[in-house]
Amino acid sequence: MNLERRRGLRHLVLPALAALVLAGCSDGAEADGGAAEDSGGAAEESTETLTVTHAQGETEVPADPQTVAVFDMGALDTLDTLEVEVAGLPKANIPSFHDEYDSDEYTDIGTLFEPDYEALARLDPDLVIVGFRSAAAYPELAERWPTVDITFEATDFLAGHAERAEMLGEVFGKEAEVEQHLADLEPQAEEVATVAGDVGEGLIVSTSGGEVTLYGADSRFGIIHTVLGVPEAVTDVDAAEHGEAVSFEVIRDADPDWLFVNDRDAAIGETSGQAAEQILDNELVASTTAWQEDQVVYLDGERWYIVMHGLSNISEMFDEVGQALGR
Repeated sequence: MNLERRRGLRHLVLPALAALVLAGCSDGAEADGGAAEDSGGAAEESTETLTVTHAQGETEVPADPQTVAVFDMGALDTLDTLEVEVAGLPKANIPSFHDEYDSDEYTDIGTLFEPDYEALARLDPDLVIVGFRSAAAYPELAERWPTVDITFEATDFLAGHAERAEMLGEVFGKEAEVEQHLADLEPQAEEVATVAGDVGEGLIVSTSGGEVTLYGADSRFGIIHTVLGVPEAVTDVDAAEHGEAVSFEVIRDADPDWLFVNDRDAAIGETSGQAAEQILDNELVASTTAWQEDQVVYLDGERWYIVMHGLSNISEMFDEVGQALGR
């Protein structure tokens, strides 16, 4: 993370000599009024800025921004953990564990994919944060407001998350708090990994629209393998955005000891299709060790699929896997 701090102070100089001249040419009441107006303009205004390096370049942003718009739920989780005030966010995508943001106190600024530019113009933020789903909107947003992209690669998940959290900590003067939260994640992950190494192999799947896709170590769910230490039942999985489409025969042949399931439809609020439990409830999946040993873990879709990262959220994700494995 390369944040270059640049400071500048703009001084407003009192026109003292002019005030004296006016006092000599006007009555006492007019002189007093002029002095009061001049006194009110004497305050100094700080223009301290930071140059922030992020996923799509560098952006000069105000230090400790006061009006913040957030298009990424992981970033929202981090700011909430750091007790940073947020002014606007996509209200249609607020996770239930952050439902306090679903109030009139906060401006609805669109969706995770499509900003509402009119709402943003009314809000006039001095910082906009995008990431992952909203990253494509960066160029247009950046033309109007200071904007940063907190997207990072899933292949080195913890390092990427830490880098972006540290960036936000620097912008908002919360460096020490960020470092403490990041430090707490390491022993938590190690504790889960100690248990995970002895429980057998795992397979990560997602269901949506009746279909099943497989996720590997390089995916958004890959920390189950790479960080939390659950061995892979299948390797060399295609790192597609929504997973590699597979048949139930693939799950049967892999015969995982643990099956980690993301119900995408439930995560995005789609209720017209079958739930993951129904889709997987068939003879082929039922023949696996995971099914027979009741070792199918239905992941919290809001945390794993919608939010994905965030200082508090990641800790909860680690804990969910640890609890399932009997940590």
